[in-house]
Amino acid sequence: MKIEVLGTGCAKCKTLYENTKKAVEESGAAAEVLKVEDVPSIMKYGVMTTPALVIDGEVKFSGKVASVVEIMGLLS
Repeated sequence: MKIEVLGTGCAKCKTLYENTKKAVEESGAAAEVLKVEDVPSIMKYGVMTTPALVIDGEVKFSGKVASVVEIMGLLS
């Protein structure tokens, strides 16, 4: 599974990245977590509001910081 956290480096983006790493660790999911900060890469997903979470190429949400529990729900 490939998980990408999209964001330009703001505090919310960093929090989402940390929550995502924790969710993967706690769930035991086999996933690669990447932080994507360059605007052209973010725009290819059509995301206009960051932070955003992309799992296997599909945008799951944008514009909010999901909790560890919410992210774990997306991993199952």
